[in-house]
This record gives sequence, C-alpha cells and structure tokens, in this order.
Amino acid sequence: MTGSILNPSGPTLSPAPELEGGTGASLLGAQGEPVRDAFAVYPDRWKRGMDLVLSALLLALFWPCMALIALLVKIEDGGPVFFVQTRVGVYGREFPMTKFRSMRCDAERELPRVLSRNRHRDALTFKAVNDPRVTRVGRWLRRFSLDELPQLLDVFRGDMSLVGPRPSLPSEVARYSPADCQRLQVPQGMTGLWQVSGRSEIPFAGQVALDLQYARTRTLRGDLWILLKTIPAVISGRGAC
Repeated sequence: MTGSILNPSGPTLSPAPELEGGTGASLLGAQGEPVRDAFAVYPDRWKRGMDLVLSALLLALFWPCMALIALLVKIEDGGPVFFVQTRVGVYGREFPMTKFRSMRCDAERELPRVLSRNRHRDALTFKAVNDPRVTRVGRWLRRFSLDELPQLLDVFRGDMSLVGPRPSLPSEVARYSPADCQRLQVPQGMTGLWQVSGRSEIPFAGQVALDLQYARTRTLRGDLWILLKTIPAVISGRGAC
C-alpha cells in the first residue's frame, strides 16, 4: 500500500468500528427486525480470513484459465498481458490494481476521442458502450469479467476484499462529496451489491447508495449471498462493457 490520497483538510475517514451485530437483511431482502445470530457477528478478521482462504482456492482453481488468457492477450497484439492501474482502497490508501489487459496499448491516449460514448451522465465515472479501444480478446474477457481474475492476487495480498465497493481511480475520489467518501470506510472489493444489481447500468449515485447500504449492513451471510449472486450476474453479462 502506498499511502492515502485524501486531503487532510477535506473529508476525514476514521477507521470503521467492528460490527457487533447487523443482519444483512437489506442484502437478502428480508423484512422485519434484525436477526442476530452467529453469521451476523462479522469482525474484520473473519472477513480477511474468508478472503485468504477463498482467494487461494480460486487461484488454484483458475490458474490454467489465467495462463490461457495471458497467452491469448499476448498473441493478439504482442503488448503487455496485464494492465496495472492505481486505485483507492479502504481509508483512502492507494494500491496497484491488476487486470488482464482488454484494451489497445494506446487506450489512455485515445480516451478523449470516446468520451462522448460515456453511458454515465454524471461524468464522474466512465463506461462506454462498444468502446472501439477494446481488443477482440478483451471484448470476450469483459463479457464474462475474466479480465478481473488477476485481482484475486490483490485480495490475497490484502489490498482488496472479495466483496466490497469497487475501488475507484484517484481522480474520481478527488471529486467525491463527503457522503461519497463513506464508501471508503470498508475494504474495496472485486464484487459487491451494485455489481450483482446491474453493474455499469447503474449510475454513480446509485452505486454509492448501494455501497453505503452494504457498509451499514455487511455480514458474513451477506458476503456469501453476494458471491453466489455474482455467478449468474457474470454469466448473464448484464451491464458488462
């Protein structure tokens, strides 16, 4: 981890307290009073333990697929296999997030040419429909979120969690409102509540609302529910860009 980008004079992020209870009821669609049971007691060490075990198992399971993807990315245009980008993690700490490269090598230089394709009207985040910078292999990888697989290493190292708000770019965080900054109070994740609710079809304001809902109600049961819901969300490709 490489420090925090948050301005000391701006919104302050204090460490989030351990959750003594909570239910994940809003994640599961349950009604009525919170149900307090063993699953609802969710200290950070439990979340980290689950991340370590599951990321190690998933890396062992998917390494042949990851090796094949790396080969296909390299064969297509001879460029780098991985795309590493600085993102903002929990409490505003920056870290290098890794993906399989799904765009041409000159994609950053070509960004101004495709800004008009942004499907997010708030312009705080960028998601383009039929982005011409995406490679043929990259389009297939994005369709099934396979470009995200290297982030299992980020989870294993502790820079990310399996479940949580998606880590944003520093330039996006610099434009956050104080309310938006609350989504940085919990570990940032590979998948989360808004990812299983429509992915990039949801505008930034909706993403923040769902992230804050998750932060207030996160439980072990809720995380497991989101992980299970991620499977059909990925297969369907809804909201993928």
